[in-house]
Amino acid sequence: MINLLYCIVVLIITRCLLAEAVSVNPLPKPRSIQWGYVGPIYLHRSFTFFRQPNPILEAAVERTLNLIWSEQWKPRVIVQSESPNYPPFPINLTKRTDDDNIRLLTAISIDVKDFSVHLQHGVDESYTLDIFSDRIGTITSKTVWGALHALQTLNQIVISDGNGGLIIEKTVHIEDAPLYPHRGLLLDTARNFYPVSDLLKTIDALAWSKMNVFHWHIVDSQSWPLQLKSYPQMTGDAYSNNEIYSQSDVQQVIDYGRLRGVRILPEFDMPGHARAGYRQIDPDIVSCGDSWWSNDEWPYHTAVEPTPGQLDIINQKTYKVVNNIISEVTSIFTEKFFHAGFDELNQNCYNYSKYVSEWFKENPNATYPDLAQYFLDRVYPMIKATNKRIVMWEDVFLSPDFPAKDVPKDVILQSWNEGVNNTKKITAAGYDVIVSSADFLYLDCGFGGWISNDPRYNQNLNNGAAIGDFNWGGTGGSWCAPYKTWQRIYDYDIDYTLTDIEKKHVLGAEAALWSEQSDSVVLDSKVWPRTAALAELLWSGNKDMSGRKRYREMAQRINEYRERLVARGVGAAPLQPKWCYKNPHACDFFRNETVPDYNLQ
Repeated sequence: MINLLYCIVVLIITRCLLAEAVSVNPLPKPRSIQWGYVGPIYLHRSFTFFRQPNPILEAAVERTLNLIWSEQWKPRVIVQSESPNYPPFPINLTKRTDDDNIRLLTAISIDVKDFSVHLQHGVDESYTLDIFSDRIGTITSKTVWGALHALQTLNQIVISDGNGGLIIEKTVHIEDAPLYPHRGLLLDTARNFYPVSDLLKTIDALAWSKMNVFHWHIVDSQSWPLQLKSYPQMTGDAYSNNEIYSQSDVQQVIDYGRLRGVRILPEFDMPGHARAGYRQIDPDIVSCGDSWWSNDEWPYHTAVEPTPGQLDIINQKTYKVVNNIISEVTSIFTEKFFHAGFDELNQNCYNYSKYVSEWFKENPNATYPDLAQYFLDRVYPMIKATNKRIVMWEDVFLSPDFPAKDVPKDVILQSWNEGVNNTKKITAAGYDVIVSSADFLYLDCGFGGWISNDPRYNQNLNNGAAIGDFNWGGTGGSWCAPYKTWQRIYDYDIDYTLTDIEKKHVLGAEAALWSEQSDSVVLDSKVWPRTAALAELLWSGNKDMSGRKRYREMAQRINEYRERLVARGVGAAPLQPKWCYKNPHACDFFRNETVPDYNLQ
């Protein structure tokens, strides 16, 4: 009873008073974090966790202990406060002396209310973390998935005292939960192959950032690297025998993600982006797979990029193959969402199909939306029969020339075009949406075009751009340039202009790395730390308590987080000269962040 009253008193103090500064700056920033005055609190050399027996929690505890003791993390720059007053002055960590009345944290007690809740969309990920004084701290959560996030926060607030000890700088009370249930990264492993070790390292970084979805765009028209029992010949279109994912590889990725609270969302794009693999089964079910993607004669243009290929929608043999593949892959992937693609269908591709040509002759009033509906009406029930919820790209609903006429309302649409405009159209129509707007969240943008023999680059002037205009790379450049900086990602309000009802349809967002110009060599630097900006945006938002965007304080936080990623073996790209990092806010655009927002008009 006495301990309970003490905790209540300390809690009231930490809520009501402005605490002294601390040096840690966890990312994503918790929704609510209050530091007290009491501290530092040292971790006992035999520091441990009291917890219920559970394999997921046991593994997470072991990872956390290994990290905090092996890293001995010391913040690179210590900032006095996040006050808008400029400049903030560096302070020193509290140093341990022989005269200190040392407070020791011997353990943290973890209380999970329900271990039976599966990792799935919408699962409760909330937690509280309390370090009131010394001896024993507490973590409470409704599910083990919330406890995993609490441990990620803990391993960022435990730091070195500079003398071989580990401390939590002050008493602290954290109440935390994500704003959005879907927080992910899409990785394309078909344009270029990534070994399993890359996938696991990426999942680690996602978990450290409190992201919970690895969207695996595993196959495409260029390659089919996935081994299937129903059609083993499909890996004949892998790049080599060393660039194939076995089913044991897939299971390893799924299990690895689950232990870290990261769902593995598979995507098998259809009927577009489909050539590799399928032609090994039966070339007759692939239309335009042997065509030139023709930019010479536009009427014969069959794909947005090489190589062309789309499943033949009218050939009935297509649906036997598709059904067998869906049955097998949905049994492999335990995730409750199944992504069926449906993007970038090209009308000209079906000029190469005798089946589609005959169908149009027999149905003279039919349109391409009718053709899209034909495919949807046959494949939708196949996926529903597996008890999965279907995700498709927005094209099935919003394509200007090849949408389906009647998309069921339980299909989740992933939006990639036109920013908030398309998000608005989708949610206003009553669909749930995952936001992946290319203008903000495509990590492959801004590196120039990758098509060779491109005469559009043959320009010796600045592409007609006026002084001060954004240089979009010229007509031969990256279609979605410019490069998406962490600030562009962080400042994007994914529910901008939406009504309260429409906002409820926004499940979250994903950054996307399409791999035409990426492989193992550059994976880390293209994904990190920019994706961490999205992680915070989706976890606790980009605004402070007054409603102002907190990009000023985020600069130091993401720089610090980048250093952590590098220390953990992730080749995250630098964001600024190190001088900016070591001199907080000296590289800010404005001296005072409270000035009116800069008008770019």
